[in-house]
Amino acid sequence: MKTHAPNMPRRSLGWKYDLSKPNEPPELNLSLRHLYPAPNQINNINLELPRSSLRIRGLGSLVGTILTASYTVWLLQFLYETLTHQWEAGVSLIVFTVGFSIVLYWLVIPTIRMDIELPRDEPIRFNRLRRKVYFYQYHFDRLHLFSRQRWGVRPVVYDWDDLIAEACSVYAPMGNGGLIESVMISVIKPGTEAVIDRLFFTHDIERGKQYWALVQLFMQQGPHALPDFVHPPRDWNDDAQLSFIRRIAPKVRWPDAIDLESRTAPLSG
Repeated sequence: MKTHAPNMPRRSLGWKYDLSKPNEPPELNLSLRHLYPAPNQINNINLELPRSSLRIRGLGSLVGTILTASYTVWLLQFLYETLTHQWEAGVSLIVFTVGFSIVLYWLVIPTIRMDIELPRDEPIRFNRLRRKVYFYQYHFDRLHLFSRQRWGVRPVVYDWDDLIAEACSVYAPMGNGGLIESVMISVIKPGTEAVIDRLFFTHDIERGKQYWALVQLFMQQGPHALPDFVHPPRDWNDDAQLSFIRRIAPKVRWPDAIDLESRTAPLSG
């Protein structure tokens, strides 16, 4: 199991309330069978849910590239005219331009890279016999924009009993009300209120509640407690089922050891 220093706040940003705990009765919803996308796979041992931390794929790289290219052209022209004294720019303007450029590139370049490198699916596997949860987790670091070690998929594994699902909503200046909802999963150090990790679950609170109830049913009662889903599962590694943007994204490749463990029962004895 991966461990972290317990230095995160107990409540996630924009916390509204906690969903029912892993071993409490789930909040049943008659629309569970209409979930879209449906679970990737279900059997007697594990259930795998799809997940995407980007709501719209391709937008970040397209807008980011246009913005970066346009600004870079203007910046080069500004620097050329300043250095050749064709434009007498004041020191304060130069300092502001340099500072603004650093901030802009720091915000935009990671967004472009993430949009390009993020896997086409970021699944979560729930193993009911091991009582473990396996997150296909993509990590990034804005302070090291071009690092290979600090960017990429590094799956993490936690105990089912240590998870808490949190419904969150925050307002952002987006012009249309700006309400951004999500459900986050916090990992609690046993016997304490210390949060050792926090992971994204869903963008929408209602869908998050449905997925969470589905997982609770599976972990508590098994696959026979789940409904027959209206929508078929999707193979995220099958290009024929995906849009062009998702086809160019990296395929899901679980490390062999974690892939085997997450799909099998523990050895008896």
